[in-house]
Amino acid sequence: MGIKIRTGSLSDFFDSARETAREIDQGKKVTPKKNIWVEPDDLIRLLKPERMKLLRYLRGRHRVLFKDLVNEMCCTSSCMNRNLNLLSKYQLIRISKEKTLDHGIQKIIEPAFGNQLLEFITEI
Repeated sequence: MGIKIRTGSLSDFFDSARETAREIDQGKKVTPKKNIWVEPDDLIRLLKPERMKLLRYLRGRHRVLFKDLVNEMCCTSSCMNRNLNLLSKYQLIRISKEKTLDHGIQKIIEPAFGNQLLEFITEI
């Protein structure tokens, strides 16, 4: 089962949660749902080619150093930070920092979706 990234508002999220709660109250078996609700403008931003390339690169990797990611994607640090901040906003990645042996700090990027299929869904 993949992760569904769908457009919707906060009320859409709560409607989905109420529907699931109703199923539980009725004693129906509820299957886990992996939905991420995003604003329509953010979905368009997520679907930009450079971010799709980044998601494909991160798929199946355990952790990646920020500097390696910048080199691999051939972009600037500020551009990569914008891309990562958007992915982090919707919990598609985790960003952490760790100390290096030479007393520096390196940024670590860990995908939260592993090898799962990411489905982008929008309704008009």
